[in-house]
Amino acid sequence: MNGQWTCPHCNSQNCRHHKTYQTGHNGTRLLWRCQSCNRLFSETKATLIEGLRKPTSFIIQVLKTRTEGIGLNAACRAFAIAKNTLLLWERRLADYKDVLIIYALTHTFIEQLIEGDELYTKVNRNVPPEDCEGWTIVLMERASRFIWALQCGKKDRSLFSYAIQILRDVILRTGDVTLVTDGERRYGNLLFEICHEVLRTGKRGRPPKVLRRGVKVRLKNKGKGTDRTGHSRPKYETPHPEHPETDQDVTPADIHANHLEASNASFRRKNSAYRRRTNTYAKSISGLQRTLDMLWIVHNFIRSHFTTKQVPAVALGILQQGLSWDEVLRVRQPRLYKY
Repeated sequence: MNGQWTCPHCNSQNCRHHKTYQTGHNGTRLLWRCQSCNRLFSETKATLIEGLRKPTSFIIQVLKTRTEGIGLNAACRAFAIAKNTLLLWERRLADYKDVLIIYALTHTFIEQLIEGDELYTKVNRNVPPEDCEGWTIVLMERASRFIWALQCGKKDRSLFSYAIQILRDVILRTGDVTLVTDGERRYGNLLFEICHEVLRTGKRGRPPKVLRRGVKVRLKNKGKGTDRTGHSRPKYETPHPEHPETDQDVTPADIHANHLEASNASFRRKNSAYRRRTNTYAKSISGLQRTLDMLWIVHNFIRSHFTTKQVPAVALGILQQGLSWDEVLRVRQPRLYKY
């Protein structure tokens, strides 16, 4: 069993099994000794369940109900736990999103068609939608239903920039990327700003800027809008020039966000902050983002999608099989915890 574990103190892989010890509610666990620094550590060191005394099965049950739409206070009443206890569990699970998204971006993909759309809810107090921080940007890969971006905040440039930066990282790992949106032009505008290249044709004059090769953006305009010249906007639009070597294989029938809108309806059922039962739906922006990070993990890596019958990470080729709740709680995260 030498080298099976990495020491959380010195990162050495020269670790040996020291002994087995008995816990109060979770059975037996292993204790390891590092042969380099001679320090002991448990198998749950730097995991989500480090230092938690509640049974792991109970923690999983509570977190499952939270990702199925039950509210925070209702979950505390139903399971007879303190609010701070549940918040601790949720924060640890939400922190795991950073690890998983980095892992997902280490893979290379052939082709992706990504839909962009927004969700809206109230935060803290009732204010006009343009001043509310409850806007949530969602970027979802259509075939696998894998969600790349799920970020909330005020509907301004910084929120869109965060989502587009993630999309830029996806583009760098993918040969052919298509982004389709329903009427929101800022996706294409910001993507063009940060992901363009200069097309040098050898002709005189300033070379034009185009989207990177293999990147396509399509916009479906809703309603009867007009452009700056007063002319009616076309129903299907390419907002920015694309590379001449990019395959133009997007048909008008494919320019929609129907799959994402269906998923958004599902998110409203699974996140109590998006259900209109009170005047204020979410108490704070940090709490809303915590629940979104939990939903991102469960949707992408644990739960099978009801249409594809696969876990989205498996359908996209990131994993060979989906993760279980117990596996997620036992993954070691040396970057997130102090020892």
